[in-house]
Amino acid sequence: YTSSTNYLFMKKCVESNPVVPIQQQWLTSMLTLVPQSLMEGKDRELLVEELLDEVTKDFEMSMKRCVVRSVLVKPDVKGLEDEKEGPLPVSPLGLDFSRPWHNSFIQARSQILTNLHILHPTLKILLDIGYTTFSKLLIVDFLKGPIDCESLKNDVSLNCSKTEEKLLNTWYPRVVNLFTRKEALEGVKSDKVDSFYNCVATLMSNQLKELLRRTVEAYVKLFDPEDKRWLPLFKMELTFDDEKMEFYPNFQDLEEAILFIVTRIGQTLQNVQTVHSWLAGGATVVTLDTELADHVIAWASSTLKRAIQANLEGPKEHFERYVERYGWLVDGTADTRIKSFEAEEHNFDDYTAFIDEFLSLAKEIMSLPLLAHFPMVRLDCDDLKQGLTDKAKSFANILMERIVANHREENEKICKEFETIKERALKVPETTEEMMEMIAYVEKAKTTGIQELLVKIKECERRMNYLLDVFIFAPEDLALNATVLLWPQKINPIFDEHDDLIEQSKRKGESELLAKREKLILELEKQTRCMEEFTEFSELDRMQQYVTEMRALQKRIQEAEETVAFINKEEILFKWELTEYPVLESLKVNIEPYQKLFVLILKWQRTEKRWMDGAFLDLNGESMETEVDEFFREIYKMLKLFQQKQKKAELEKKKTLHHRAIVEEKLEEEKKENTTIVMCSSVMEQIKDFKVKKKH
Repeated sequence: YTSSTNYLFMKKCVESNPVVPIQQQWLTSMLTLVPQSLMEGKDRELLVEELLDEVTKDFEMSMKRCVVRSVLVKPDVKGLEDEKEGPLPVSPLGLDFSRPWHNSFIQARSQILTNLHILHPTLKILLDIGYTTFSKLLIVDFLKGPIDCESLKNDVSLNCSKTEEKLLNTWYPRVVNLFTRKEALEGVKSDKVDSFYNCVATLMSNQLKELLRRTVEAYVKLFDPEDKRWLPLFKMELTFDDEKMEFYPNFQDLEEAILFIVTRIGQTLQNVQTVHSWLAGGATVVTLDTELADHVIAWASSTLKRAIQANLEGPKEHFERYVERYGWLVDGTADTRIKSFEAEEHNFDDYTAFIDEFLSLAKEIMSLPLLAHFPMVRLDCDDLKQGLTDKAKSFANILMERIVANHREENEKICKEFETIKERALKVPETTEEMMEMIAYVEKAKTTGIQELLVKIKECERRMNYLLDVFIFAPEDLALNATVLLWPQKINPIFDEHDDLIEQSKRKGESELLAKREKLILELEKQTRCMEEFTEFSELDRMQQYVTEMRALQKRIQEAEETVAFINKEEILFKWELTEYPVLESLKVNIEPYQKLFVLILKWQRTEKRWMDGAFLDLNGESMETEVDEFFREIYKMLKLFQQKQKKAELEKKKTLHHRAIVEEKLEEEKKENTTIVMCSSVMEQIKDFKVKKKH
């Protein structure tokens, strides 16, 4: 414990002694090795002062450690295990490093003077020319602004060509002029001329290779991951083409363009003629070996690829965000959703909600930044944004076309219903029934029909208010929309016109109905007179004429019945009291016996004529007898019928006529004048006579 304490105390005393400080000229020499560009600026000056203080302190610490190690010997005792100050290394003892070197030195010096042409004054000048020309020169003046790949390749190629041309027009002529002087080969033996020019070629090759190498290194240094201030900025775009989201140029093209610069630098100054070849002239041209070393190209390529890959991570992530959020617009998902949606039943509000989803998406996409900035890439997203926006709007337009078509169809239905109401309301009724139907139809239209249409128009207006904000209607659609909205105003004058039309039609129908009544009464009077004439028919020879007239009267009676039915129907429609026509019923009852009688007599006359004029052998006695008996019975029935009618008529007249003598006189006259009974009796006599003749 005492030994270690003494050692530490003595060490502290030694270290406290002053040491010789570092000389200022040493610090100045160090600063000369630092490029001036790194020391410019106020911050850099402070940094240089801090570094000089650190160097000074390190020097003092080193000097103190050296003194401690030379003065003190660390004892091997407990408590000093962490002390690293050991004794200074000692020189080896017992070894003889001396040798006779003078002769070999003279020999080597002579050989160097003979073969080491680099020490020749001309080559020293050549070296100075190269240093002056190339020390601050780079083949390419690297651009700092945003640039696209093709422009970069073209600019670098142009720069390389210009630099090469400049060097061949400035540096190379100076070199050639240097070796055209008389003193250029001074001191060079004739057998060493080729060796001398080989040395010249090697020196020039090394200078040019160094220029190319430095240019490549400077280019690669631009991509230093630790210092991205000088990183080139490339223009790239996110494009939307053929339903695909892509980079332009793609990563492969960008990498090829960046690596192309290394290749293009390596292709520069590859055809520089050697001085010896140029001085010798001749057809054969020998060029300098200025090709970049493979390891330099390999190093530059691998370093650049790593830097490119690292610097493209940001653009990749930006692109992936687009794909993640909007990729469903182009990968078929949106198409599938729309087809499924259209296949289902949805109302207008469902469609607008779906449309607004796409329109909101389009708005969101357009609000995204136009440019995305990354250390190595300025990413232009305008084309992709526009493409995705148009895509989202196209899907919205598909849905809008559907609801616009539905809207148009609904408008056409509304207009068609109004047109139907107008057409039916303004149609002149041809019959009373049609007029009543029209009145009922218009009345219903005024109440429920128009109210339903107004509800539809209200819904149409709601749809229109939405569509006008998001859809551009065609002129014909705008006209249709206006027509729908104006129909409620146009329909009221139509109803007023309908009321006038119905009033006119009603007056006309009533007057026509009254005329039909009067005409029917006159017709029934005519038919009654005709019926009275039937009671006077007595000539059996004119029976065919009687049947024809009777049938004509029956037809007129039937027409009168139809007229009565029409009149009653009209009366019901007009809500009039129904008129009755008992005369018509009487005619129908009274004409029936005459119809049977006339037809029976005509049939008897025809049958008799057929029997009397026909072939005798065709006659059948039994059937003839049966038919004759049947005729006789039927005529007898008719005779009794007319006799009963006559008695009934007599009784009615007795009731109406009170003077007995007049009644009896009238009855006697009717008995004498009843030609129908006489005609029946005559036919019966004819039948009897025929039966008698038949027996004989």
